Amino acid sequence: MRLTDHENEVSITVLSPMDSSFWEAEIEVTSMFVKGSTLLVLSRSKLESWAQALDALYQGQDVIWMQTDRGPTISIQLEGERDCPEVVVEDESISMVTVRIPIALEEGWIADQQSRLHRFIEQG
Repeated sequence: MRLTDHENEVSITVLSPMDSSFWEAEIEVTSMFVKGSTLLVLSRSKLESWAQALDALYQGQDVIWMQTDRGPTISIQLEGERDCPEVVVEDESISMVTVRIPIALEEGWIADQQSRLHRFIEQG
């Protein structure tokens, strides 16, 4: 996952496979004001729920991803306070930090995320 407007960015990078169904990954938040990251474990079920979240976003709905799991939660609000989408990363289980970052996403960003997810699943 990579949401960016070239000033603000939220990304999830897979660092290494743990086995055939789990991957060690890192969420990174970068802006001119703040930079931070935290580790998480991705599973097939989390990837499936990301696919469902992307479908909901395509239909114009805000989403909360990974809310019920231990570890970080990612929320995407399509109409943020700054007239662009906002991504909220909450790491309540480890650092107790929440970051809200506006990202002026380009048209077609949902299709790009769906394509990235599909390529990852095909490789895995």
